[in-house]
Amino acid sequence: MSLEIRQIMDVLAHRYPFLLVDRILEMEPGKRVVGIKNVTYNEEFFQGHFPGNPVMPGVLILEAMAQVGAFLVQQEIGDMTNKLMYFAGIDRVRFRRPVVPGDQIRFELEMLKVRSRSCKMQGKALVDGKLVAEATLMSMLVDVPEVGA
Repeated sequence: MSLEIRQIMDVLAHRYPFLLVDRILEMEPGKRVVGIKNVTYNEEFFQGHFPGNPVMPGVLILEAMAQVGAFLVQQEIGDMTNKLMYFAGIDRVRFRRPVVPGDQIRFELEMLKVRSRSCKMQGKALVDGKLVAEATLMSMLVDVPEVGA
């Protein structure tokens, strides 16, 4: 099972420059998902983080991890046309090494708990098989507000 960018955009509401998933490689519905992000020097955040020593911001690594995790939630919920996933909490975050241009981040997430409108996942981010970050992510499903409401 592999999803490419057009299929990813059918599920996620994110768009450039905030779409941080390039491919979904594996998925066991209700259990786990694996996705990747190709990190390139052309990413806007490298202009300021840090000039001369580009490092991907940790918060964007966590955001990419959550975007990959959204595919597990989508499998549970089904149609997410009028829904958004928001962070509800992040626990046990650890950054182990920097992510730099040229890296490919492999995100592996495991579902720990799922309810009708919330979930909890354990995530790992790896580059070349080495752990770069890990976290427990909690998310909440909300209705998209109506325009003008």
